[in-house]
Amino acid sequence: MDDKIFLADAFAEKRGHLRAVAYRMLGSASEAEDAVQETWLRLARTDAGGIDNLGGWLTTVVARVCLDMLRQRKARREDPLDTEGPDEVADDAPAVDPERELAMADAVGLALLVVLERLAPAERIAFVLHDMFDLSFDAIAPIVERTPVAARQLASRARRRVQGSDEAGMPDRARQREIVDAFLAASRGGDFAGLLAVLDPDVVFRADAAAARLGSAPELRGAQAVAQNFKGRAQVARPALVDGAIGLLIAPMGKLRVVLALTLDSDRIIGIDAIADPERLAQLDVALLA
Repeated sequence: MDDKIFLADAFAEKRGHLRAVAYRMLGSASEAEDAVQETWLRLARTDAGGIDNLGGWLTTVVARVCLDMLRQRKARREDPLDTEGPDEVADDAPAVDPERELAMADAVGLALLVVLERLAPAERIAFVLHDMFDLSFDAIAPIVERTPVAARQLASRARRRVQGSDEAGMPDRARQREIVDAFLAASRGGDFAGLLAVLDPDVVFRADAAAARLGSAPELRGAQAVAQNFKGRAQVARPALVDGAIGLLIAPMGKLRVVLALTLDSDRIIGIDAIADPERLAQLDVALLA
């Protein structure tokens, strides 16, 4: 009984912070409260003795709950969000840096609306956790089911849109399309040198369990290994936007089987994530490019 009381008291101390995190992700006070309540239920079902950092654990869990809620909302095409101001939730969050908190309070209203209306769920989570709550990309990566490098790119894209500079990134998108087209052409034509030209020397390829069952290697590192893997392949792959970033999809006979989420840096591909798990595919925002 004493352990339960201690756990309840510890959660109560973190509740304001969790509501602030959830509200910035969801933009709805009622949904934020639901997310916090679900976090408490998960904590109550967990052996708290194995949790070294309760604050970090709770933040991770509430972020995952919010990500699920955002994906469900997107699938249901819900109505616009509540109109409560951000201060309603932020006021009871623990202060860290007064000047930083004041600056954030001034910006969060418009920024939050932009994030909620224009960003894919994974972008929202990465942006909020990193830019507003200082979580590292190593910590964010497992929440959004990406590599740390890909999580950094999610937050960067979100930041550009929030700051109103999305249009400035269009030339980069055109250049990325050129790189992806070159990758596809080299892969289909068995052009090993062409593949090496667009792959970073330290490129990493990862496949989820479902993609591995289809014949993909679980993980490959280095341009030589990745180029060899893709040489003569990708015959039916098509360029697409995957959660707002350029990537590839494989949909034989019109049925989506695999998505290749690409991470680019400058003029090279530095990461390729093969996703074939049906549940994960259903959660991705995928759109074919002409």
